[in-house]
Amino acid sequence: MTVLLPEHLAFILDGNRRWAKENNLPSLIGHKKGYERAKSLVDFFINRNIKYVTYFLFSSENWNRSTDEVSYLMDLFRNFFKDSISYFQEKNIRLIAIGNLEKLPNDLYKKVKEIEEATKEHNGLTLIAAISYSGRDDIVRATKKIAKKIQNKEMALEDINEDSFALNLDTKGIPYPDILIRTSERRISNFLLWQCAYSELFFVDKYWPDFSENDLDRILDEFLNRNRRYGR
Repeated sequence: MTVLLPEHLAFILDGNRRWAKENNLPSLIGHKKGYERAKSLVDFFINRNIKYVTYFLFSSENWNRSTDEVSYLMDLFRNFFKDSISYFQEKNIRLIAIGNLEKLPNDLYKKVKEIEEATKEHNGLTLIAAISYSGRDDIVRATKKIAKKIQNKEMALEDINEDSFALNLDTKGIPYPDILIRTSERRISNFLLWQCAYSELFFVDKYWPDFSENDLDRILDEFLNRNRRYGR
């Protein structure tokens, strides 16, 4: 019997600040530990032959956090993209960034685009980084793209359907997530609202820095025993 492993895992990496507080550490250290945890799991995905992984790294709402926290997170992203390019090359990983990326600092935006270009032909794991992202904003921006196409007579009103709409989302060409995993909380918090309509949801009662490969294996085992009916 063929085992149908999930093609796409999506993660909401929640609880970094609370993890730090419970460990009597500065909240920014929690973000660093969360970043290290996300990075350390990439080999797991490759070894399990997962083709797509999306990390919700920074939401549109996160811009409202303190200047110090936002600055620290931007530096973490800079370090990640700077340090990871050789690893992406070695492991045949493709990077795609989604979100309202024009809000990023200019140097970070350029680095993200540089790595996207450098890895676009890679056909191993595709790592999707959701930065300055919200599901509602994704849908609004897709609607504006379609409206502009209709205005320019590149598309007719009758051409709008679920498939054509999806082609205007940030995730164009990426399969919808089979599994959405969130640590610490039990809500999806404006993440991939369109894309996760039929995803299997898993909520893990621990903070993201404590999330482990064993947790992932348990989720994959449970996923294989679920009956996905898609409304049928």
